[in-house]
Amino acid sequence: MTLKRFLIAILVLCGVLAAFGCVKREEIGRVMAVQSLFAEDKITRNFSHMDEAFLTIPVSRGDGPVSPLERGPDRPLSSDMQDFITKRNVTSLLVMHDGLIASEHYFQDTQPDDLRISWSIAKSFLSALMGVVIAEGAIESIDQPVTDYVPSLAGGAYADATIKDVLQMSSGVIFDEDYLDFWSDINRMGRILALGGSMDGFAEDLTETDTTPGTDWRYVSIDTHVIGMVIRNATGRSVPDLLSEKIISPLGFEREPLYLTDGYAVAFVLGGLNITTRDYARFGQMIAQNGVWRGQQIVPAAWIAESTAPSAPTDADQTGYGYQWWIPLGAGPGQFLGRGIYGQFLYIDQQRNVVIVLTAGDRDFRNPGVFDMNVAVFRQIAESFD
Repeated sequence: MTLKRFLIAILVLCGVLAAFGCVKREEIGRVMAVQSLFAEDKITRNFSHMDEAFLTIPVSRGDGPVSPLERGPDRPLSSDMQDFITKRNVTSLLVMHDGLIASEHYFQDTQPDDLRISWSIAKSFLSALMGVVIAEGAIESIDQPVTDYVPSLAGGAYADATIKDVLQMSSGVIFDEDYLDFWSDINRMGRILALGGSMDGFAEDLTETDTTPGTDWRYVSIDTHVIGMVIRNATGRSVPDLLSEKIISPLGFEREPLYLTDGYAVAFVLGGLNITTRDYARFGQMIAQNGVWRGQQIVPAAWIAESTAPSAPTDADQTGYGYQWWIPLGAGPGQFLGRGIYGQFLYIDQQRNVVIVLTAGDRDFRNPGVFDMNVAVFRQIAESFD
C-alpha cells in the first residue's frame, strides 16, 4: 500500500469513527434526557418537547382546513378548581359542552399550540383506529389469535392470546409496569426506545405468562404495542399513516402531531402521541358523538359502544376497563376516559355531551386517592351543565 492510500484509509477510518461517535453521543443524549424526563424542574417543559428526548415521526394532518371549535358562554374557574390545578400541576384544561368550548386555560407557560405528550391516552386513539380497520375488513374478528397476524410472536408470551385479550389488557403476559423502578420492564422499554432499539423485538422477546389469556386483568402497556403490530401486519401500513388518513385528517386537526418512534421508525403506539389540547378535544368530541364529526362517520358507533363498555375481567372493586378505555367505578352510561401517566386525561360524558381534556405534570399521580380526586372533579364539571 502506498503512503497516499494509507493516509486515505486512515482518513476514512477516522470519518467512520467520528460518525459512530456522533451517533453514540445522540443516543447517550437521549438516554440522559429520558433519565431526567420527570424531574420536578423539567417535567412541564419536557412534556411539550418530547422530540428532544426521543426519535419522532410526523403524523400528517392532511391538506384540509382546520375544523373550527366554536366557543359557548365562558365558565370561570372556581377557587376550588384553582386549588385543584395547583395541586395536580395542571398545564392545560379544556371543557367542551354540546360541541362548544365552555372553558379553556393554559398554565405554567404552556401554550395552545404546544404538542403535549399523550402518554396512555394514545391507547384510546389506537382503539378507535382498530374499530375502523375491523369495519373495513382488514381484520376479521377480535377473537382471532394475535399470531394470525403476527407470526413472529408464536412461541413467546403472546402465543395463546387473542386480539380481544390484548385490547382488554388480559393477555396474562408478565410485564412490570412500575415507573418508579429503574429496572422495571416499562423503564427498560423506555431506554430501548431512547437508544433506537426495536419495540417489535422487545415484544417478541417476552416469554413468560402467569395466567391464562382472557382470565385476569392486569395493566400491561406492551399489550398495546402488540395491537399496533396486528394493525400494521393486517393492513400493510404504518399506524401513523392509518391514523392520519382515517381519523386525524377527517377531524381537521390544528397542528401536525408527532409520534415517538423506535430506531426502526415504528410508532410508540402505547404512549407516544404528541397533540395539542384542542386536538385532543376534537378527538374526544367525535367519540362523544358516537364516532360522527361534521356529519361524517369516522369510527363505527357500534365499536365505540363496545370498546368503552367495562368488559375486561377486572375485580368488582377495580376501575373498569374496555378496549383501551377506562370506566370509573360508579360511572353512568356513556361515562369513560382515556388516561395517561402524570395526569393526562380525556374524560367523556356522552349523556351530557361533555368532553374534558386535562394535561399535567403531576408527579404524585400514583398516590392513593389522586385518580379518584381527578374523576370526582371531572364529574362535578360535567354535572354542572345539568
